[in-house]
Amino acid sequence: MSLTESDVAAAAEALVAAFGASDTDAYFACFAPDATFLFHTEPERLDSRAQYRQLWDGWAAEGWGVVDCISTNKHIQLAGTSAVFTHDVRTTIEVNGTRETLHERETIVFAKDSSGKILAVHEHLSPAAP
Repeated sequence: MSLTESDVAAAAEALVAAFGASDTDAYFACFAPDATFLFHTEPERLDSRAQYRQLWDGWAAEGWGVVDCISTNKHIQLAGTSAVFTHDVRTTIEVNGTRETLHERETIVFAKDSSGKILAVHEHLSPAAP
């Protein structure tokens, strides 16, 4: 069965809310185990949810955390049982008591799995244009 715009909007909202709340378990539950990740801050592609989780846990161990995340300029492109979600993100992070606000653009590909659950299968994060 095909995805609808409301399906994708709800999945994206849950992902962004979990990220913004630093709800690690809920955030990673939004991704398929074989999801891939391209982050402009990392030298290599991450080839699984577990690989990204390991990186996240390392950041957290060093005092990193998300304080807030605001998603704007949202666009959903449906493609049958998958969809491309793009948006602008303003994320406030804190590292050892110092806050920084990041302005980035993100593409997330969502797909419906065999059980009907909508999961992110790819995420690409890049800096926003100045």
